[in-house]
Amino acid sequence: MNHSTTLSLLSSVAMAPRDPILGVTEAYNQSTHPDKINLGVGVYYDDRGKVPLLDCVRAAEAALQLDPKPHTYLPIDGLAAYNKAVGALLFDGCTALAEQRVVTLQTAGGTGALKVGADFFRRFFPEAQVWISNPSWENHAALFESAGFVVNHYPYYDAAGNGIDFAAMLEALEHVPTGNIVLLHACCHNPTGLDLDEGRWEQVLGVIARRGLIPFLDMAYQGFGAGLAADGKVVRRFADGGLTVFVSSTFSKSFSLYGERIGALSVVAADADAAARLQSQLKRTIRTNYSSPPEHGARLVATVLGSAPLRAMWEQELAAMRERIRTTRRDLRLRLEALAPGRDFSFLTRQSGLFSYTGLDKEQVRRLREEYAIYTLDTGRICVAAVNSGNIERVAQAIATVSA
Repeated sequence: MNHSTTLSLLSSVAMAPRDPILGVTEAYNQSTHPDKINLGVGVYYDDRGKVPLLDCVRAAEAALQLDPKPHTYLPIDGLAAYNKAVGALLFDGCTALAEQRVVTLQTAGGTGALKVGADFFRRFFPEAQVWISNPSWENHAALFESAGFVVNHYPYYDAAGNGIDFAAMLEALEHVPTGNIVLLHACCHNPTGLDLDEGRWEQVLGVIARRGLIPFLDMAYQGFGAGLAADGKVVRRFADGGLTVFVSSTFSKSFSLYGERIGALSVVAADADAAARLQSQLKRTIRTNYSSPPEHGARLVATVLGSAPLRAMWEQELAAMRERIRTTRRDLRLRLEALAPGRDFSFLTRQSGLFSYTGLDKEQVRRLREEYAIYTLDTGRICVAAVNSGNIERVAQAIATVSA
């Protein structure tokens, strides 16, 4: 094959479609409007509009500098101290943890955990299909489709009432074929911000057990809903439910360590022997993806979680982030209800976590962008943490106007 033939082959490669989330940020960056606002990001900002550097992370970095170590490869499954700390955080009090039926492997972010899980499932359950909520994080479908799976959707969002269509969700799960994989958001559902209550989770667990389905819980926002323990209750309930359970988790948001790509994949197995076999195959999957995970973020998280004072500092900082989001939801609701009397914006305070499904349609989102230089996803999902005391009046006025 000569040089011109190679160029000809490459010239046939089509332009990939824009990522729906990253594309919003690209459009925002290109705008020259002096008061532009980006509500499409998936990042926690403080009230100054800045990504915080947590004090517990500063302290951990200082501690690590006092005892510098060479930057060697980590083991395939990551830093042992990190994996132990993550397992304890996710499964504290679970009999599965005490019985050594839990395997935790460090991954390249929560996305890496999902990717490793998807590749593992494709190898061992090639005939299975994957079911995700409608809607879900856009990358969920892409990750499993790129692994070769057919991805289906189960009902979740009720647009008319800006709530959860639980009856339709449960009915759909009742008809998912045995052996299929069901992806569930453990807390702070992305993108709707709407979570199942404890009673509904029990019903979902019952259906999954009865139908012989494989639950894959995605835990990207632990601590941003009702608190660390409350947000993790679903994971612990599934772990003690007698099922094999997969859990993807990340510290990007809760530690504000976005660039460190620090996540984990945990699996609850039937017994210790099954856990060891699963670990061996998951390590093999990691080896063919990225070989071993990055080091620095793992050491930071392990240092904080392994120190009682730093752990307490982290929990306090996480609580402050959670409370700021709650306060912003309340204040935005009050402003919208004042600007649009008679219209119901109570969904803002029923939702939890970083995101809100506002009910805005594609045309209204276009108007936000073109008339107010406020950028968000076409679905109407906004990042509540991107709203602050400096822009809330403008955001509320714009939303009230375009949705009138």
